[in-house]
Amino acid sequence: MKDFNYWSKLDQSDKLGEFSSDTIGLLWLKTKSIVRKELIAEFVNENNIHLTETGLSKQFIELFNLFCKNPKGSHVLLDKYIKEKNKKQIAVLDTEQLVSELYRLKNFEWGGDYKNSLDKYLISKYVKVIKSYETLISKFEAEINFAVQGYVLNSWYNHWTSILIEHLFKSHPSVLPTVGQIRNVDFFINDIPFDLKVTYLPVEYIKNKRKEKGLPVEFTYLKKKAIEAGISFNKKANESDISYEIIEKMKERNDAFCNSVLKGIKNEKLLILEEAKENPQILAKWLYENQGEMRFGSENRLFLVIVDTTDFNNSWKLKRNLALLSPVIKTYLDSFHSKKSKDLKLSFKYKGKPQEFTAFSDIIFAIK
Repeated sequence: MKDFNYWSKLDQSDKLGEFSSDTIGLLWLKTKSIVRKELIAEFVNENNIHLTETGLSKQFIELFNLFCKNPKGSHVLLDKYIKEKNKKQIAVLDTEQLVSELYRLKNFEWGGDYKNSLDKYLISKYVKVIKSYETLISKFEAEINFAVQGYVLNSWYNHWTSILIEHLFKSHPSVLPTVGQIRNVDFFINDIPFDLKVTYLPVEYIKNKRKEKGLPVEFTYLKKKAIEAGISFNKKANESDISYEIIEKMKERNDAFCNSVLKGIKNEKLLILEEAKENPQILAKWLYENQGEMRFGSENRLFLVIVDTTDFNNSWKLKRNLALLSPVIKTYLDSFHSKKSKDLKLSFKYKGKPQEFTAFSDIIFAIK
């Protein structure tokens, strides 16, 4: 029997596929969206609903069971409350001021090689390596402060650009937001729950596609061509810094050879991007199969892939470019009703896990 516990167990095991095609499962998720002390109190008061339970977890069960007596009417009631609540939340955000603040970030540098694992970086580079207290103290001003600042600024930028982008979705009439946070669900589009993932065209994806096409590894190719051009570079630096140095020096050289190398690399990336646009499910499947182990999930995901074709490395700047993102997102949502379920459904496997996973997924490309 598909009762409260049935849906609760599915949610806990991250098996959200069934929620997408079952009206009672969707009702469970929407109910969960308002199970916050202040939200549920406001909702039952506005709708003259009396709950006998006082604890939140038991109120969740009681309210869900009440809703199941009239699923269709309950969906209407919940949708109305959630949309009205969302309008109030959106009105509070000063979008113009927030965008202005985000434009103050001029460089997107993590300050280390740890990406989103500052603790691992600090422990591996300083805590477990340096024995001298004085030496460790000396590292703060020159290195550690810079690393922490970079991590905080980039995390701040990612958080608030994500809030802005989510609001673009939640402002559309075909989208039902989640007013209270639900794990792995940011909103519903035509009653399909989605987790929004904002990303760029992954470097590793480009590497894999280059290999499939028989193209050389870009980094190896760049170094080879730099040597042919007589361009020196710091061979002891990391891959990212070496690539940056070679590319900048080739731009400065601005001769036929260097321009040809850079144009060739760019055209190869553009071809890979075009192929991804033509068949987005290939990229979506890759993104599922190559997600980090610690953040693994099989929930429905809507990917917003942001690409600056003039300079792929500067794609991060477009996350605050609402003039670009807003019409792209609106156009996608306006036409979502014409999408077929079979075109959104994909299957994938993940290393170390024996089962095959299924999810509804799609990709929106925002390209400059």
